[in-house]
Amino acid sequence: MKNPTIYKAIIYFSIAIIILSLPAITMIFQERITGYLEKTETTNADILIVEGWLSDFAIERAMNEFNDNGYSIIVTTGIESDDLDFCMIPMNGYLIFYPDSNQIIPGNEKQHLIEILAHSKMGGKYSSHFNFYINDSLTAEFIADEKARRYGVTWSGSLKDIDSLMVHFDDDYLDEGGDKNLYVKEITIDHEITIPYQYQSIYDIGRLDGKNIIVNDYDSQSGFARNKLIRIGIDPAKVVAVNGERTKVNRTLSSALAFRRWLKSYNGNVDGINIISKGIHSRRTMMTYKSILGKKIKIGIIALPESEKPGFHGLKYRDVLSEVLNLVYYRIILIPCIIFR
Repeated sequence: MKNPTIYKAIIYFSIAIIILSLPAITMIFQERITGYLEKTETTNADILIVEGWLSDFAIERAMNEFNDNGYSIIVTTGIESDDLDFCMIPMNGYLIFYPDSNQIIPGNEKQHLIEILAHSKMGGKYSSHFNFYINDSLTAEFIADEKARRYGVTWSGSLKDIDSLMVHFDDDYLDEGGDKNLYVKEITIDHEITIPYQYQSIYDIGRLDGKNIIVNDYDSQSGFARNKLIRIGIDPAKVVAVNGERTKVNRTLSSALAFRRWLKSYNGNVDGINIISKGIHSRRTMMTYKSILGKKIKIGIIALPESEKPGFHGLKYRDVLSEVLNLVYYRIILIPCIIFR
């Protein structure tokens, strides 16, 4: 008969070994899965696709890839996103609004309430300070926290004398705890006139000298990315923005479907397509486009690093697991429903 004490000791020892081994097993599993999800697999391609939500770093990499490898055209994809309802000002600079002359009704001089709808990315020490100018005159200064609100100033004069309204973000800051970014949606006058940042503003980065300007003539991620590519030197005739439908879910699928519709009207040669994406999202992007476009067109993927920030120590286990579940959902449920409906 077995000694109960020894038997229990063996069981407890075995359980302890299993528990102590779990972190190592989890780490090995995460490394292997991450390597699969973010693996680059290119093909000989005529078209380069750039996902519009990618960072400026990725846009520069896209320019180099396009220039170095003989693509015929570069396509930016994306959707009309809530993320673009506000203009992000990530660096010190001037967001300059130009009122439409048709919006301004000439009248006698009086007091007007002018309000800026804005918020900061974060609060506390990461709240964003900005100055407000009417024409070239400093009129007020504010500190925006993470809650979107209207910052107002009373101004006396005739509206027809206003040539520009300017938001000056002047305290950009970044550390390990957070990043100061200012977000501005619109300027309103007397609760009646609305001047949106889209199509009625420019962002002059750094000094007010016109040397580094972004024209905000876009309403989608794809249009935003196209503007960036043109600004850094890509021929506008070789950059096409393809807009997907506005949605809060399944954005990659929406972009792929929009690209398929555009491709039907494209007259150029298409033997292969490479797509620039980021990190562990890359595998889902490639799988989605392969499924939507079919086997006749070769699809490759260029997976950029998950983060270009110094000190980045890798993703958390739950991030990798979440992406795996999304990949399974797309592959087994979502895409078959789209293809066979």
